[in-house]
Order: sequence, then structure tokens, then C-alpha cells
Amino acid sequence: MIDQTQRAWCHAVSHMFPSEAEPCFETPELLEKYWAGRKWGMNSEMGQLRMVMLHRPDEEINTIDESKYDSSLNAIIDVEKGYYYGGKTKPDLAKMQAEHDAYADVLRKNGVEVIYNNKYTNPSLVNCINTRDIGTAIPGGIIIGRGSNHMRRGEELAATRTLAEIGMPILKTIHGTGTFEGGNFMFLDPKHAMCGYSTRTNLEGLRQLRETLADIGIELFIVQVPGHDLHIDGMITMIDYDLALVDLRTVPFALLEKLKELGIRYIEKAPDERTTAINLVPICAKKVVMIKGFEKTADILYKNGIDVIEVEYEECMKKGGGLHCGTQALIRDFV
Repeated sequence: MIDQTQRAWCHAVSHMFPSEAEPCFETPELLEKYWAGRKWGMNSEMGQLRMVMLHRPDEEINTIDESKYDSSLNAIIDVEKGYYYGGKTKPDLAKMQAEHDAYADVLRKNGVEVIYNNKYTNPSLVNCINTRDIGTAIPGGIIIGRGSNHMRRGEELAATRTLAEIGMPILKTIHGTGTFEGGNFMFLDPKHAMCGYSTRTNLEGLRQLRETLADIGIELFIVQVPGHDLHIDGMITMIDYDLALVDLRTVPFALLEKLKELGIRYIEKAPDERTTAINLVPICAKKVVMIKGFEKTADILYKNGIDVIEVEYEECMKKGGGLHCGTQALIRDFV
């Protein structure tokens, strides 16, 4: 039972140390002060990229069984273990690692700190090279997603352990029956973001995502992903504050109208090049890293004032993802 002296003490302390709800949690200066000295998260695709999480190809590649080759799809597919790789033979691990290391070096040379999640992955997580899909960074930290299929489950735990180790706030984990993969999410500007509704992100996942973003004043625009396409990062990428690179064969008309409403122009990738040409990583406004081999799209970017850095990634692409798929942006400068 609290006596009068204790009550007086509690009363005095509550006045000396009152509740301080403001400024809000995601204020960059507060994050830097209390969360491992970092201004965690991002509020656009155009702020200077400062930190990413990658997965260097590892022993999971050696678990691929070439006897699972399906000639009708020209791919090695194992539904039970949850993997698919293009071609008759499994990727060359040494070549994948060389490509991946060269890409990481490009990022570092452009002011980006590279974090790896390899410490907490294991050979059963055969899809973990595509780190983008484990979630998305927003102002103040990261939202951890939930893979839509068993082939991606477990990657969330490895990523969460890695992020906890470096001190990044986990703002939400998609739960219940919600599904959400980060390849479906992209900022349009600091107050507007978009997310694809597809086989990899369902309505419940979108509801949870929208609520979390609304709490920090960000409006979420839902993109109807056509057919059996998985993510929006194969149809659109921001390359400047007011400019997007799109694939007009797949981008919905409603999204083009949203871009127009927000004052964002768009240019089309070369129609005869693969959608992977769009799956690039912005370093900052007007500067991107893209996979070598898409000369026509690269030329379109150059002609529109975009600085392009090209890297080899062909062996890594056998997993079915491009550079954006394989890169989880953790920190960008706020704009």
C-alpha cells in the first residue's frame, strides 16, 4: 500500500519527468539519439541510399536438384522444397558470388553500407538472395512482411535477427492471414506510396500496411497487378523525384493517372527488352544501378539525364529476380 510520503514522491517525479509523446518516434534526430546512432528508414526512393541488406549466395545453391528439371518451363522446379531456377543446370555458385560481390562493391563506392543476413539463414532458405521481399523500410524503421507461399517462409526470421542485431526498429510484422512482399511496395513521394495487390500480397496484408502508413501520414495507393505477375518492381521504378521508368505493357492505367495527379512524368523502357530492365536500384535521384545487357533501356535513361551504372548479374538472375529484388534498402536520406 502506498503511503503519503510515497504518493508525494511519485507526484513530484511525474511533474519533473512528464510524458513526452512529441516529437514523434520516427523523427530522424530522435532515432539517431536513441536507436544505434542511425536515422532509420526512408520516405522516398530518391534520397541518397545509405544502407542495404543483401544475401550473398551461399550453400542454399548446392541443395538444388537438377533432376527436377521441367523442359516445358526450361527450369529446375521443386514444389515441395519451394524453389525454381531457370535453365537445365543449377547456377554456378562461384560465378553468382563474383557477380554479387562486384555489385556490393559498386554500392560501397557510391556511399552505401552493405549488411548481410547470411549469419541467420540456412540452406533450406533457397530463395533468400531476394532480400527485398522480406519487407520494406518506412520512416522510423521497417515493416516485416509475410511470404505468401511456404517457399518464402522463414526468411522473415533471418532478416529480423539481422536487423535486431544492428538496432533497426521493427515497426510492424504482417500477421494473421495477411501476406505482403516488399517487391510490391514503392514510395511515389514522401506522402504517397503504392503497393501491388497480387498473388504475393493479399487484401489483409494491404489493410495492415495501409493502417501503419496512415499513422505516419502516408497515403497508400493500391496497384492491381495483372494476371500472375508477382510484384510491381517489374512494371515501374522511380528514377527521379518527378520521373518514373515504366513498362507500358503491364502498368495499369489507374497508376498512370496517379502519377499524373502527383506531377510525376514517365518514360517507357525499351519494349523489346525484358522486364528485368526496370528492376534496378536508385542510388539517389538521377543515378541508378542496373543489370548489364539492356542497352536500349540504358540509352533511354542516359538521354533523360539519368546516370547509369551497369553490373553483371546474369547468373544471379537465374533465381528469377533482378537487382531490386535482391536489395533491401534500410536507410535513405529523408527528403
